[in-house]
Amino acid sequence: MLFNSYVFIFGFLPIVLLGFHLIGKRGHHRVAISWLVGASLFFYGWWNPAYLGLILASIIFNYAIGVSLGGKPSRVTLVSGVMVNLGAIGYFKYANFFVDNLNISLNTNINLSHVILPLAISFFTFQQITYLVDAYRGLTKEYNFLHYCLFVTFFPQLIAGPIVHHKEMLPQFANDMLYRLKASHLSVGITIFALGLFKKVVFADTVAIYSTPVFEAAEIGVLLTLFEAWGGALAYTFQLYFDFSGYSDMAIGLARMFGVALPVNFYSPYKANSIIDFWRRWHITLSRFLREYLYIPLGGNRKGDLLKYMNIMITMLLGGLWHGAGWTFILWGCMHGVFLSINHIWRIVIGKCISRGRGQKETLIGKFSGRLVTFFCIVIAWVMFRAESLHGAMNIYAGMFGFNGISLPILIKPIIEYFITTGDVSWITFQGMFYNGILVNLPEGIVLLAFMLVVVWFAPNTIDLLIDENPAIDAKKFTRRGRHITWRPNFRWAVVIAIVTFVSLASLTRISEFLYFQF
Repeated sequence: MLFNSYVFIFGFLPIVLLGFHLIGKRGHHRVAISWLVGASLFFYGWWNPAYLGLILASIIFNYAIGVSLGGKPSRVTLVSGVMVNLGAIGYFKYANFFVDNLNISLNTNINLSHVILPLAISFFTFQQITYLVDAYRGLTKEYNFLHYCLFVTFFPQLIAGPIVHHKEMLPQFANDMLYRLKASHLSVGITIFALGLFKKVVFADTVAIYSTPVFEAAEIGVLLTLFEAWGGALAYTFQLYFDFSGYSDMAIGLARMFGVALPVNFYSPYKANSIIDFWRRWHITLSRFLREYLYIPLGGNRKGDLLKYMNIMITMLLGGLWHGAGWTFILWGCMHGVFLSINHIWRIVIGKCISRGRGQKETLIGKFSGRLVTFFCIVIAWVMFRAESLHGAMNIYAGMFGFNGISLPILIKPIIEYFITTGDVSWITFQGMFYNGILVNLPEGIVLLAFMLVVVWFAPNTIDLLIDENPAIDAKKFTRRGRHITWRPNFRWAVVIAIVTFVSLASLTRISEFLYFQF
């Protein structure tokens, strides 16, 4: 069941929401939580009821380990619990990948029946690993099984995050006021959900028609022009942005309708002025998990610069592998590991120059230059992330960096020949900027990409708009009041959100899954 579907919006959501509050307001809080757990399991099992057995087994196992760690912290128990969780991910997500590569490397013929990837296994497994570690550290004191089930299965964040800590969500359900339907929670939640839905079905799904054909053409060996390759790469850059931003908003909005605040998971990452800043804004809870449960335990930056950069590379490599079983994901992670290492080295150099009076503090031009370079690196890396194979990625890169030559409109041929009279110009042709015919509706597409660039660089995001309502956990750490347009519960904003919702619902005829569902 998708958030962007009629059955969810007009069927599942209102029934679950009203049922939860009708039961809860009578003081039957355990029954209300049971209702929400049951609804969340129904939501998860909608795709494939067979998935329910796996998630229930995972819940029971991790709850038992957590209770054991709470009673008597044992490093052996913790490591065993974490290894079982990682083993489950390893089998379901990576078994086929490793067997295929083993067969290629050793020229063997090991047969493994195709393992189907259970939905959201990476998310609910990582979330439970945080629970085990927190229980070992004595940070988790709640061992009610029903509450734990809700912590794992709460449907707004079950499929694609955010990855929440036990202490962030469960204490909220101890508040009696949570179980009473409040107009303020409902209006804020509906607003955030509507904005997220608009991003997904109007922005992300529309720009997808410009990215998908380019990457499909690259897979079959089409020689892409410079402009086709960059057009496809930029289109996917914006598609993924609005797809994941839309999902993150919808998750926060849905939770807020129930009176629950989830942590911020996405905060205008293309406004980042460095790769370090990008990873503080993109998939924030995954970055937090990798930092707290992988990078810091590896030693972080406490054991010298060489080990620091090695730890960064290991963390990003595993972060890439977390996204999918493929060499493209591993190389994407390595690329970001290199970018982050260079970024840290650059900061050290600039810091020393400033301290010695040989440099100046960052200017507006410097910030914009940093944003431009960061965005360029992000786009280049997304190509590897999106491509279905290394072959396809290399074909995209060949077009982007001019290895297939540059094709220009025939109308400007006389101008080029007038200015370039000597030298080899065989790398320039005049068949048109998009002569393969891969991209359709070019004028509209170019305008759309330009518009999206302006939006992601300069427009306020959803957290900014609703900051006065404290829409998510730690929202005020990211933005400040009074720097942008802010949402108000008034007639004007009601009209705006009504129009946004109408346009979104009218666009649901082209329903598509969220991109992060595959991870």
